[in-house]
Amino acid sequence: MQSALVYVNTLMLQDVLDEPEWADLLTPADRRGLTPLFWSHVRPYGEVNLDMGARLNIAAVTVPGPRAPADTDAEQPAGRP
Repeated sequence: MQSALVYVNTLMLQDVLDEPEWADLLTPADRRGLTPLFWSHVRPYGEVNLDMGARLNIAAVTVPGPRAPADTDAEQPAGRP
């Protein structure tokens, strides 16, 4: 549950930080102070209003692929072709 909350919070932060007006307002110190570990918007025992007609923009998130070795010759042990 905590991992899912951090993931959704990260997506929300990315959406806000993607807006140009926020890019101009935040200083480097402000950006260092951001964390996805907030939960003030969570109501564990209260009313939850879900908008089932709206979806999170998860398609914008890119997952890096596997890393390719920079130089395969450098990784060969000495004496082997």
